[in-house]
Amino acid sequence: MGSIFDTIGVKGDDDVVRPEIEELKSILKRVYKNESTGHDWYHLERVRKNALLIAEKEQISHTYIIEAAALLHDVPDEKLTSSEEEGNQRLNGFISLLSLEDDEKAELLGIIHSISYKGGHEKQLTSLNAKIVRDADRLDAIGAIGIARTFAYGGSIGQSLYDPEIGIRPHMTLGEYRKGKSTSIHHFYEKLLKLKNLMCTETGKKLAEERHMYMLEFLEQFNKEWNGQE
Repeated sequence: MGSIFDTIGVKGDDDVVRPEIEELKSILKRVYKNESTGHDWYHLERVRKNALLIAEKEQISHTYIIEAAALLHDVPDEKLTSSEEEGNQRLNGFISLLSLEDDEKAELLGIIHSISYKGGHEKQLTSLNAKIVRDADRLDAIGAIGIARTFAYGGSIGQSLYDPEIGIRPHMTLGEYRKGKSTSIHHFYEKLLKLKNLMCTETGKKLAEERHMYMLEFLEQFNKEWNGQE
């Protein structure tokens, strides 16, 4: 397997000028623009914007690590890679293009590897930067865009729209969450409707309210149409 530099068309020698956020954005856009599971470039950019909004409201002025983590948070995700090793190699390739001190790199990796939901088996966060990025990512999983992304992902893995004979799983192991039989509608009850109460920052909680209500309205309408009701 080639290096990340082969993938993105950037040489890996020492005399390459290492890009910062704007160039990282340009590279990520080339790599992920046509990704079809709802984890595409535009998702990364929305999470970045959400994170900057939350940081501003939470009065955080130093946002370099927040922006980098928001942009790179899905790179090692198993939904986008063939293996954990490949995901980590790709992530390290991108991170090597950034100007980071050792402690900044450690913080960045810590955020990226700690914000995933994992079927409710999520890590406890201690840093505000990590809480901001987690909230920013989860805001993009709910509301109108969250609805669209849910069905995009479900379709990409051959998942049914809905099957009323399948029960909702209130508690799951990580393996059941990743591989168990479910549907796109079930995903709302098994994850998305839980996210509002799992927001970490006050700003995230406020922003989640409207998006949460929109999902409830959508599900009410879906149920009416599914059952042939007025």
